[in-house]
Amino acid sequence: MKTPQGLQALIDDGVIDEVLRPLKSGKEAAVYVVRSGGEVRCAKVYKDMAQRSFQQRVQYQEGRKVRGSREARAIGKASKYGRKQQEVAWKNTEVDALYQLRDAGVRVPEPFGYFHGVLVMELVTDADGFSAPRLGEVEPSAAQAREFHRVLVRQVVLMLCCGLIHGDLSAYNVLVGPDGPVVIDFPQVVSAAGNNAARTMLLRDVNNLTAYLGRWAPELLETWYGEEMWALFEAGELQPDTELTGTFTPDETTVDLDGVRHAINDAREEALIRQQGREAAEQED
Repeated sequence: MKTPQGLQALIDDGVIDEVLRPLKSGKEAAVYVVRSGGEVRCAKVYKDMAQRSFQQRVQYQEGRKVRGSREARAIGKASKYGRKQQEVAWKNTEVDALYQLRDAGVRVPEPFGYFHGVLVMELVTDADGFSAPRLGEVEPSAAQAREFHRVLVRQVVLMLCCGLIHGDLSAYNVLVGPDGPVVIDFPQVVSAAGNNAARTMLLRDVNNLTAYLGRWAPELLETWYGEEMWALFEAGELQPDTELTGTFTPDETTVDLDGVRHAINDAREEALIRQQGREAAEQED
């Protein structure tokens, strides 16, 4: 295939040998299957975003550290240079998160480097060597749904122990490899300690997964893993090997328990509606 403009520099520098095919394209990036040093990998080419997109990212960027005081001041002033640096910081965030999470044992694609604004990483495949499907594209058995949920909750715990929250976790940001789920797409990753919306985003991440997998294992819908792990995290008691129970008892003197339950159920129903809409759109395509 014709080499995409964003990958030509990597070929010129010998980072990759050839581009085999496109894998997927979204609002944030286009991903290609490439050959590099005899290995088949994938290359994520980030797209430059319009100014309007920055406004949607504000809640994700709260609490993030920026490399260099000059860059931080420029971003704060929203100058042309500042917007450029904000774009660079947005892309670097995923790269940094992948290395950090991989080192912590989180099931994420192995990164192989960041070159000319392109992230080269492991191509997650299925048992037959083809590109792994997204979780939202498979129909697991009840037992598989429970196992996928168990593994993914553990990944969320490991991320939280690193001080990070995915921020946009759903069945469409999880690949299903032969050894189970692999979490992908981290440009919007959130600082657990530095973002005021961290708890809300964590609960949304867990509820999105629970809502989807609960379609095959309904008993999952009665679990409270997100609330349980956040309470442990706030108390400084969450560890990578902490055994969760899925139960949670709020302080009923200060918490509207029914309101919390309704909010969680609403989030799960909303997630289901979004997933069904995506499925319908893909069928039309």
